[in-house]
Amino acid sequence: MNHDDASAGHLLGAADIRRIAADAGVSPTKKFGQNFVIDPGTVRRIVREAGVTANDHVMEVGPGLGSLTLAILETGAAMTAVEIDPPLAERLPSTVAEFMPEAADRLKVVNRDALTVTPDNVPDFRDDDSFTLVANLPYNVATPILLTLLERFDNLGSFLVMVQKEVADRLAATPGSKIYGTPSVKLAWYGTAERAGVIGRNVFWPAPNVDSALVRFTRFKADDAASPAFGPDAPSRELVFRLIDAAFGQRRKTLHAALKTMVPAEAFEAAGIDPTRRGETLTITEFAALAKAVESTGKETA
Repeated sequence: MNHDDASAGHLLGAADIRRIAADAGVSPTKKFGQNFVIDPGTVRRIVREAGVTANDHVMEVGPGLGSLTLAILETGAAMTAVEIDPPLAERLPSTVAEFMPEAADRLKVVNRDALTVTPDNVPDFRDDDSFTLVANLPYNVATPILLTLLERFDNLGSFLVMVQKEVADRLAATPGSKIYGTPSVKLAWYGTAERAGVIGRNVFWPAPNVDSALVRFTRFKADDAASPAFGPDAPSRELVFRLIDAAFGQRRKTLHAALKTMVPAEAFEAAGIDPTRRGETLTITEFAALAKAVESTGKETA
């Protein structure tokens, strides 16, 4: 490539990806759930859907060989990429230096498992009122990564992630649907999630045997009355999540049966929730009401 391309923002195509991988001695591993995007149009679309601008501070998890990283940097945004695989973390800055040299000083790379990231060990976002996560997440750990980061970073205000289509459906599911489960309802504690389009298999190397989809999420503001955590008498998140885990741990059971050691009969009554319902029919607001009722009876036994 010549340097005129670089100044215009050269994104990675299939040949670039294979060459960088070969240079770095990297082959995609099942262990880390790696599938690298080889289509510039797809990463530009992700960044466009995420609404990233030059004023944003972005976290990327699992940058891999840098396809999405370059598309994020192309907007003028500053970013921190969290990469678990040491050879990939080491290689990323030189890829940016080669393809988009003027953006090199806006990229920071952290070599660690995203599940271990905290505001203490990655303080880059500490001074931000709000930051956004944009990522092509490894299929096997997408949900725990999202819930962990939302729990640890109060200022993670939004995300746009590419995940396995099934995972996307679950994250955005609503009560009563077959796929509504623990991830759907826990994510709803923090804000609102929606599907933002499907991504075909042919944009990846290696091509996965499943389709991918985009999920857009917006966190509730602190004073948002729609938030189950809003107000001075909001229940503890830990208790709400314990109730959710127990209710969905035995999906076919009624709430009365699934929560019998945790929720006394009068708490169901106080919350106005019929104990013969199943967990999969409850909204996050109802789970929060139930937790609040349990706290006010002072009788939680689990």
